[in-house]
Amino acid sequence: MVNVAVIVKLEPDFSEGNVSYNPDGTLNRAETKSILGPHSAIACNAAFYTKITYGSRISIGTMGPPIADSALKQAQELTDADEMNLYSDRIFAGADTLATAEVLRSGIVKMLDGNKIDIVFSGHRASDGETGQTGPQTAWKLGYTFLGNVIEVNIDLERNYVIVKRLVMLQGFDGIVEEVEAPLPVFITVDPSYSPNYRTIYQRLAFAKYRKEAIARANNYKQFLKIYDSKSLGVDPKFVGLPGSPTIVYRVEKIPKAKASRKAQLIEGQDIDAIKSIVPKLRPIVS
Repeated sequence: MVNVAVIVKLEPDFSEGNVSYNPDGTLNRAETKSILGPHSAIACNAAFYTKITYGSRISIGTMGPPIADSALKQAQELTDADEMNLYSDRIFAGADTLATAEVLRSGIVKMLDGNKIDIVFSGHRASDGETGQTGPQTAWKLGYTFLGNVIEVNIDLERNYVIVKRLVMLQGFDGIVEEVEAPLPVFITVDPSYSPNYRTIYQRLAFAKYRKEAIARANNYKQFLKIYDSKSLGVDPKFVGLPGSPTIVYRVEKIPKAKASRKAQLIEGQDIDAIKSIVPKLRPIVS
């Protein structure tokens, strides 16, 4: 059986009207609605695909305050996870990507009763950080092969290998799809364009079965929840939180919307004269 982990994050909902800022420009998290990060949700979809196709066991992990268990609940609905793990301690506050990776590494090795995790999935990046560093750094700390920008995942159970397709973007070129094989264990960050494809009847029936089970589990998610503090994780305080963070975010600034410099003119399809009036303006553009 393949053991799979998904690292997720509770993030601010940056949709219009849901973000609040303090006078100094920092994000007011208390008044900003939080949701499961959109990139985390994509990673959950990839993990769910492995459950349907290969019968994997799934464990979800996140670092954050106690309210971050809401992200785990949302992830449970997407993955039908066998367990969820919340890494929460005041000394984790203020962590940069490296300090966060240390907490996640410590948590991953404890997942599924200490059984080795074969594949760790995470999102491409977090919408409130946009660095894309936590995944690769956690892979490095685990000693796992790192595979980024993955758009398709398949597992060769006989050889204990993963076969993935990666979307590689190079300046001046269209997107290049690269196929890579690697022995397990691996750490995979999932590209935003990832979309699972359930081709067989078996997969579609399994999808319906596990999705129903996932919703039932999410309604009772606390019975699958484990909470770890710094002591139970066994982390060194020097390597987590602010002491373990070589970088510090000074402040977050809200980027003002640019003033519109273009004008729009609405032309009704039946207004022949109006159409004729704009043809001379369009001709230099399209010719």
